[in-house]
Amino acid sequence: MSIAQSAVIHPMALVEEGAEIGEGAKIGPFCTVGPNVKIGARTELRSHVVVTGRTTIGEDCEIFPFASIGEIPQDLKFGGEDSTLQIGDRNRIREGVTMNTGTEGGGGVTKIGDDGLFMANCHVAHDVHIGNRVILVNNASVAGHCIIDDNVIVGGLSGVHQFVRIGKGAIIGAVSMVTNDVIPYGLVQAPRGHLHGLNLVGLKRKGVSRADITALRAAYQMMAQGEGTFQDRTRRLGEESDSEYVQDIVAFVTGSSDRSFLTPE
Repeated sequence: MSIAQSAVIHPMALVEEGAEIGEGAKIGPFCTVGPNVKIGARTELRSHVVVTGRTTIGEDCEIFPFASIGEIPQDLKFGGEDSTLQIGDRNRIREGVTMNTGTEGGGGVTKIGDDGLFMANCHVAHDVHIGNRVILVNNASVAGHCIIDDNVIVGGLSGVHQFVRIGKGAIIGAVSMVTNDVIPYGLVQAPRGHLHGLNLVGLKRKGVSRADITALRAAYQMMAQGEGTFQDRTRRLGEESDSEYVQDIVAFVTGSSDRSFLTPE
């Protein structure tokens, strides 16, 4: 363990053997710091913060209560391999933020630049690379393998799909779903909220037969077009198809619900 003499560690904090704490750093009550963590000079963990994994945090950062920094990825392919989270200087990480380490398939490193602001309950997934002066507003989520360049703002309750790149200076409006790359200085806004097709990738990964996928494609087209209401067209599917996957759709649509449906366009 390497703890600078000027570091202040609350007696109710747990700093495990092997951790490195820099000059003037402050570790507040009920914080947990793992054995492979390095915390830079003057960085402060307010209280109830968990920093674990092979995580390096730079200088002059502030991390607020209930943030979880450096936990393993939320990726079913993760096999326990060594990976890291690298956080730069002067970042402000607010309450409930989660940042995960990388995976072998994504290069093994999640990286955060300098001077960022990560508001309450944001999520930064595995293998994400974020530049300098980036702001993630409350409840924004960045999925795995994304690249977010300098001076980007991601609005509240927005989601960035895995492998998306967002160019420098771009802004993402609140409650937006970003599924494609965004040019530098671009403006993205409005939710996606439309039913555009079937989850064919998921079906194929599950090993669903080609015959069932073909039946689902035909069912989707029938639900989108034809006589009667959406519910009427769906009920007819139950009489015309013996695919168990189509029958699942029929049962869902004809079941009890207090909500309307996103319908095929």
